[in-house]
Amino acid sequence: MSARMSRWLLCRKRRPDASLRLYCFPHSGASPGEYLRWGDRLPDIEVLGLQYPGRGNRMAEPPFTQMSDLVNAIVAEATFDTPFVFFGHSLGALTAYETARTLRDSGRAQPAFLLVSALRAPHMAHMRAHELDDSQLMGSIEKNFGPLSTAINEDPELRQATLACLRADSTILETYCPTPAPPMDFPILALGGESDEETVYLPTWADYSTHPLTRHILPGDHFYLRQEIDSIMRIIADAVSRYI
Repeated sequence: MSARMSRWLLCRKRRPDASLRLYCFPHSGASPGEYLRWGDRLPDIEVLGLQYPGRGNRMAEPPFTQMSDLVNAIVAEATFDTPFVFFGHSLGALTAYETARTLRDSGRAQPAFLLVSALRAPHMAHMRAHELDDSQLMGSIEKNFGPLSTAINEDPELRQATLACLRADSTILETYCPTPAPPMDFPILALGGESDEETVYLPTWADYSTHPLTRHILPGDHFYLRQEIDSIMRIIADAVSRYI
């Protein structure tokens, strides 16, 4: 049966007979569009993306600024059809983990495994970028994660909307306080780019699962996955064969 949809979920290629669903949690300021294209390379998996308020077709809605509010809304309105796995990049890694933890605490189905990308574990502190003014925030984002697109820089309205989402997402990340919780009972795979400063902290995810942590370090920076799509697809396929 095809995954049930809501305003929180986007899907580029519906696959009613898929044996697995991959739910992707995007990075700060982003919509899940680039992850939805993975469905072209994963013919046996239905790939869905979480669409947060303040972006894409939900641009008119104010973005969340607190992790608990965001996750509670996701869990209340989105249905995750089994069997499924979670993938989260950067802030998305933290959101995916918190969503899985909240599902567990409410007695709902868990992902078969969790892929966390380009982010340290929940208990690690982060810089305070959300307290910067607009120009400083933009400079910090571009310094740490690379330049924003030409379209954003040339369109004042789009730039302002993007900044609003980036500030909201930075606030979520930097004010987040993890709830003490026992480790998850599913495997966690941690991925990162070899030149990304977050990669050195990937081992800190080891205490969040009862299974041994698996790490994959690939060439590239914070957005290594854009150049390493083939490698990501192989990692996902291998994990599916091992854990599903």
